[in-house]
Amino acid sequence: MNNQEKQPVSSLPSYITSASPNPLDKRAPWYKTTAQTYAGVFLWFVFWDSISKHSLSTGGLAATLVGIVLGAVICHYLFYLVPGLLGMRTGLPLYIVGTSTFGAVGGLLMPGFLMGVLQFGWLGVNACISSLALAKGLGAPGLFMPLCIIFALAAAFVGLKGIQYVARVATYLPVIPLAVLVIGLVMFAGSAFDYQPDATAGASGSTLNTVLIMVGIIVGFFATAGAAGVDICMSNRNEKDVSLGGIFGILIAIVVTAGISVIVVAGARAAGVVDSSVINMTDALEKKLSPALYAAMMIGLPLAAFPGACFSSFIAANSFKTTLPKVNPFISVGIGAVVSILLAVTKVASDLANVFGLIGASFGPIVGAMVVDYLLCRSRWAGPRAGFNPAGWIAWLLGFIVGILPNEMLPVSLRVNVPCAPVAAFVVGAIVYFLCAKLGLQSQVTPLPAKPPEPAQPPPAPAAK
Repeated sequence: MNNQEKQPVSSLPSYITSASPNPLDKRAPWYKTTAQTYAGVFLWFVFWDSISKHSLSTGGLAATLVGIVLGAVICHYLFYLVPGLLGMRTGLPLYIVGTSTFGAVGGLLMPGFLMGVLQFGWLGVNACISSLALAKGLGAPGLFMPLCIIFALAAAFVGLKGIQYVARVATYLPVIPLAVLVIGLVMFAGSAFDYQPDATAGASGSTLNTVLIMVGIIVGFFATAGAAGVDICMSNRNEKDVSLGGIFGILIAIVVTAGISVIVVAGARAAGVVDSSVINMTDALEKKLSPALYAAMMIGLPLAAFPGACFSSFIAANSFKTTLPKVNPFISVGIGAVVSILLAVTKVASDLANVFGLIGASFGPIVGAMVVDYLLCRSRWAGPRAGFNPAGWIAWLLGFIVGILPNEMLPVSLRVNVPCAPVAAFVVGAIVYFLCAKLGLQSQVTPLPAKPPEPAQPPPAPAAK
């Protein structure tokens, strides 16, 4: 009889049992990992260039800035901190950590597959806005469609096969949007606080409504990146890294980039350089910069955005490789790239408020449910739950419905005005998950099998005499 103990066969899918935590010796300080990654997200000109569109003309500069600060605080403390701590403590990626909320089988779809699908939405947004800027910088509007196709296909290919080749360049490219923000601040900050909204627009708005609109836009933009904090913070060493990385990379980065943008637009309007129809910071700078410098700026900003497009494709490719292991990644990513191109060339992806709203509605309840699951388990990861965890799926569905109700992608007859919809989706997801857990609607936790120890290395052979 063999005396060696047999390892029990796990009922968990192989994608869970084969996952290995990121070891501590491969982790790095917050300023080399988390802060740098998230700051790059908010330096993306697609985020800050038109951020004043839905608030500055109705509520004024002060209310808009309050909304930016509040949105930044919500992003850090509600949408990022718990996913970041889960990533740091487990060393495991989101598609594994999410199985405690959505189940070992359900986790493949939510958040795993959904994260990959939405990345192609981001690729479409990036391709569309970047191609518009490039065509304008090159003085050739007719190039918009070819540029969309080239931009999306190149990003998908690099993300699938060679993202490491853009890593070094991506380290320095954020200097371009940072320089543009500083130039705008120097030019227009002096007159910004003299800005007053139009009387007709101001009469229809309110301070509270302006704050809530700005919070909704910022949180909707950040929702997927918040959940991705699990993956990003796998490289953090301790809680201090998670906290400081978020404070500098998220909270401060949002306030600086979005805050400077609205200050510049307000200053340009107050100085009479542009009228209230101008919402983009880059359009305000066009009135002051030389044509050559402006063209260089409009070419440089999309170039700085390209690594972000590659990163979206990289996340999507990894998601599809995990959730669709039998499908050739070139096929799955290729289909996603075609969808991105269609969203870009038709300019559907340029409707940023609705795109951000859809993403916030999708990921708000995911993060809300994950936060409550974490707190109910006394600030630790519960482990994968069997099958589809009903509590997570019910929480997501109800939260998504609430979050999508005001979105203009819905027919007018179905829309309901839900203030700050991405945050409302988070709150509903959190509350529903808590109630479902208390009602016993969580599936059982399935313990991860113990991994056998690494075999001992044989001693080196003695040197020949």
